[in-house]
Amino acid sequence: MTLPERDEPTGALVRPYAVTRGRTRPKLEIALEALVETTVRGRSTGAGRGGSEHQYIAAMCDGGRVQSLAEIAARMQLPLGVARVIVADMATDGLVAVYEPTSLDDESDAVGTELLERVLSGLRRL
Repeated sequence: MTLPERDEPTGALVRPYAVTRGRTRPKLEIALEALVETTVRGRSTGAGRGGSEHQYIAAMCDGGRVQSLAEIAARMQLPLGVARVIVADMATDGLVAVYEPTSLDDESDAVGTELLERVLSGLRRL
């Protein structure tokens, strides 16, 4: 599946509150670094009736190309909160699978260092 053609990113065409129908809180809490992948249902239904944003995310995260929530927001030029609401809606509908990072132990400096290294690694891949 190829990514849909887009003249302008969503953020340039529509106010963020219109994309999320005025909602600012996601149905699920999704970490910034959580990975998103289109499910079989998401592929077979064409991302449901969610509109062009849903279709674009489904195409972007299909075929083994998992994307982080941050990457989705950046590629669509949407505020992170808006992308989080859209992806949470899609996850609730079974259109995407969200893989949360492992839980972190705040008491360990090694864990904090590990998190920073994962963030740096993700930035280098961009």
